[in-house]
Amino acid sequence: MPAPHRVVIAAFPGIELLDVTGPAEVFSVASRVGGVDRPGYLVRIATVDGGPVTTSSGVRLMADLAFDEVADPVDTLLVSGAIELVDGGVRPVIDHAVTEWLRGAAPRAGRTGSICAGAHLLAAAGLLEGRPATTHWLTADRLAAEYPGVRVDPDPIFIRDGRLWTCAGITSGMDMALAMVAEDHGQDLALMTARTMVMYVKRSGGQSQFSVPLSVRTASDDRVDELRRWIAEHLTEDLSLEALAARLHMSTRHFTRLFHRRTATTPGAYVEAARLEAARRLLEDSDRSLPEVAAASGLGSVETLHRVFRRRLGTTPAEYRRRF
Repeated sequence: MPAPHRVVIAAFPGIELLDVTGPAEVFSVASRVGGVDRPGYLVRIATVDGGPVTTSSGVRLMADLAFDEVADPVDTLLVSGAIELVDGGVRPVIDHAVTEWLRGAAPRAGRTGSICAGAHLLAAAGLLEGRPATTHWLTADRLAAEYPGVRVDPDPIFIRDGRLWTCAGITSGMDMALAMVAEDHGQDLALMTARTMVMYVKRSGGQSQFSVPLSVRTASDDRVDELRRWIAEHLTEDLSLEALAARLHMSTRHFTRLFHRRTATTPGAYVEAARLEAARRLLEDSDRSLPEVAAASGLGSVETLHRVFRRRLGTTPAEYRRRF
């Protein structure tokens, strides 16, 4: 039987459980459906002392070995991530024992990857300097600000740059693992694995398809917050800049400044995002035709529907409906 491909996943307290178990399950299923004639995957979880860690969900995860027990060769080294809530926002957790170990272990591994906010650990270890990378859209701006030498792209589900891989939030670790299976064994095994797990072998579009309504900060101004709720309930009405400003009895200039200060986006961009969100839900949950979806979401025409989907999600309405 061929020697297995060794996968080591670094874990620490507070990690997202699926950051570890998601990729591990992809490699496990690939081993099972690939058969005995292919080298399967041997997945091991490593922690600083070899002991269990408690994940963000409260589930305790058992480790197979300590960091200093990880022997070469490691074919794939993955580091999971953790995000904590601080002062109403989010912050990636940096475990210094993990980053210190990564500095020595990653250069010796066949390839190294991060899941979710694990990219912040790779960056802290100096492994992403001068490289393209992605992470969960919630912390992408912070990664770019704290590590200006990293070329952060917040949209892709995953990015591969030579031996270094980074991926987006949580479930995207499974997408990245599937791509690794395809690299190791070909697209056929990756497709068979995806079918077994009831996954898409490749998602359509990037993180923006999930973060459009969530990435807009909550307004601290009651008037703006109330207006946002009103917009969501009146998407087919006149939502022009002039109409919205008049609703709050402001000049367009003052309204635009206030709205941007409270939400970090423009009124026009917010309205388009809200209408896109409505169109997505109609495509997911109904069998309405594209003209009906365009009209009900406030986008107006099928041409506009296509243009917004292409520009914001990198896909077409029909393809989005098939995927979701």
